[in-house]
Amino acid sequence: MKAMILAAGRGERMRPLTDHTPKPLLPVNGKPLLVHHLEALARAGITDVVINTAWLGAQIPAALGDGERWGLNLQYSDEGAAALETGGGIHKALPLLGDAPFLLVNGDVFCAYPWQALTGLRAGDLAHLLLVPNPGHNPTGDFVLAQGRAHSGEGHRLTYSGCALLSPALFADCSPGRFPLAPLLRRAMEADRVSAERWEGLWCDVGTPERLQTLEAQLHGDLG
Repeated sequence: MKAMILAAGRGERMRPLTDHTPKPLLPVNGKPLLVHHLEALARAGITDVVINTAWLGAQIPAALGDGERWGLNLQYSDEGAAALETGGGIHKALPLLGDAPFLLVNGDVFCAYPWQALTGLRAGDLAHLLLVPNPGHNPTGDFVLAQGRAHSGEGHRLTYSGCALLSPALFADCSPGRFPLAPLLRRAMEADRVSAERWEGLWCDVGTPERLQTLEAQLHGDLG
C-alpha cells in the first residue's frame, strides 16, 4: 500500500511561524512534523510515499530527499504557487499513487494510530475514515459513525482526523483543478460506500501555535 501526505497548505493560522517554513516542517518534539509521519509509515511497512507541495514547496524535498534514510521511496507532487486544496491535490497525485487504495494523512496533524491496522477497504467502498472525539476547535464534529459506517445525517458527530484509506475510484468523475475532498466523501456516504472507525489515542490538529505547544507538552508527558 502507498501513502500520501498532504503538505501543500499555506498555514495561515500558524503565521508568523509559516511565513518562512512550510507548516509540516515545523519542529515537534525535536523533529519536523513530516518526519514523525515518515517514521510512523516506515514502522508500518509502508515504503512508497507521495507528498504534495505548494507553499515554500522546494523546502520539503530539500529537507527530506528521496526518503532513503527512513527506508522509504519519496515522490513529490508539485502544485506550483497555489495549492489545489485537498481534493485537487490528491487528484493531481493519482498517477503517482496507482490503482489500489492508498493511505492519506494530513501533513499538519499528529496521529499515533498504527497504520498497519488499515489493511484494505470493504468490497464496493470508496473510503475508510479515522474519526476522533471532537476537539475544542471543532465541537460539533464532522461525520456520524454508526455500526462501522460514516454518514453526514443526524446523530452524534465525530471529527474527521485528516487520516483515511481512499480508493482512487473516489475521484473517477473529477476534473483537474482546485477542489475540496469533503464533498466527494459526503457523496460516497450517501451511497453507503464509506466505512469508519473511532480512534481514542493521541491525535492533534497542529493548526495554531497554541495547539503546537499543547502537543509538545503531551509528547513530553506534561499533560495527562
